[in-house]
Amino acid sequence: MSGALPFGNVLIANRGEIALRILRTVQAMGLRALVLHHAADGAAPAVRMADAVIEVTGATPVAAFLDGAQIVGRALAAGVEAVHPGYGLLSENADFARAVIEAGMVFVGPDAGTIALMGDKVRARSFVAGLGFPVAPSAIEEDDPASFLARARALEAPLLIKPAAGGGGKAMQIVRDLDRLEAAAAKARREGMRYFGDGRLYVERYVERPRHIEVQILADHHGNMVHLFERECSLQRRFQKVVEEAPAPMLSEQERREICNVAVGIAQAASYRNAGTVEFIYGEAGFYFLEMNTRLQVEHTVTEAITGIDLVAAQLQVAAGQKLTFAQDDVRRYGHAIEARIYAEDADEDFAPCVGRVLRWIPSGGDGIRVDSGIEDGCGIGAAFDPLLAKLVAHAPDRDAALRNAVRALRETVLLGCRSNIGFLQRLMQLPAVRSGMLHTGLIGEEMSGLRQPALSPEIERILVAVAALSSPTVREAADAVPRLHAMMGAWRN
Repeated sequence: MSGALPFGNVLIANRGEIALRILRTVQAMGLRALVLHHAADGAAPAVRMADAVIEVTGATPVAAFLDGAQIVGRALAAGVEAVHPGYGLLSENADFARAVIEAGMVFVGPDAGTIALMGDKVRARSFVAGLGFPVAPSAIEEDDPASFLARARALEAPLLIKPAAGGGGKAMQIVRDLDRLEAAAAKARREGMRYFGDGRLYVERYVERPRHIEVQILADHHGNMVHLFERECSLQRRFQKVVEEAPAPMLSEQERREICNVAVGIAQAASYRNAGTVEFIYGEAGFYFLEMNTRLQVEHTVTEAITGIDLVAAQLQVAAGQKLTFAQDDVRRYGHAIEARIYAEDADEDFAPCVGRVLRWIPSGGDGIRVDSGIEDGCGIGAAFDPLLAKLVAHAPDRDAALRNAVRALRETVLLGCRSNIGFLQRLMQLPAVRSGMLHTGLIGEEMSGLRQPALSPEIERILVAVAALSSPTVREAADAVPRLHAMMGAWRN
């Protein structure tokens, strides 16, 4: 792709690490980068590095970032010409995309009609089933709300309840005991409203020990579409990804071609444009369609590592109406990449989110290491947003080397001031099952007893307490002070 873009600035309607990642490409392309700003994280690096900021307000920080009307209005007042939604928040909201376009700005993503079709998990599932592609047995609430729970029970346990407008694993509930179905549905509905402003649900038969495999799609407005190979996203906790890699291990080349071709077929049928991801569940009986994310993925970084293609730059160029400059046969795969998501959470306490202030942040480096983060020294980490702090990507000629590089880089990473999952990620990547590539979405749960932080010996605990105490100026002053009685003795000697 080449040539000048028809817009000179881009509003990044997001926050955290993805806002900073998009900002860097926007500025590298010679465009002005504007970033949304809320008082809750006004000291974030993306806000500091932006060419301009647009403040949003709301009853809660998340509510402010979900207020599409406010964002569009303030973007217009600031002279914004294009809007990149990132991922999460309003990225798969068709009304927001439509409002951006109707206001005369460019939306960096698929058109609103495609988002409405594929971003709505219920509509997307029905659409894909109608094309003849495999989907899991399911029941959709809006088909007949009164009979939804009865139809769900008829599918038999185990079941997986999902929000119709959801993504990123949020608000999902596994039901193994049908007596818990009603309570689980109520919880999923509440969380769907919280995260997406939409409480509609659907339920499908849950596949035990499945793999989660997805395919990256890129298409322009001139009929050109390619896939950028598949990613393995099976290492998850609470239905949210923890470690992703590309290419997926333990797949034959025939299986890779088949799943990538099906993904392209689905995207072509949907007349998809821009970057998107088709996700599949892969089990003993083969694979079936899970959902399509009509946006950039958190894990797009591993695809960039193995292909050398900047997906954000490609998104901006496609949104500007430019053609893809490469065909499918031109896309090459180089080596293996693994991404570890660094969360502010306590893995030993059911991955509970943690808060604090970043006292010291030193990301690792070296050959083949990339770190995308949204934090720096002094940043506050609160409970208002998702606990994702950074992503560490290791790229190497083969999978074993990528795993070794990732573990080494995690050991070198310094994050003080807030509990994180960095140690957990190191232990996870050294599990024999992970090393062998025998992955499934329940692996972390099955192996959790061996993934917990090893207990410290009493001697090490005493040393750490002493170090912490001596780090306090008050304690040091007390330890170094001369008692008054001794000070009165002057130069007297016995």
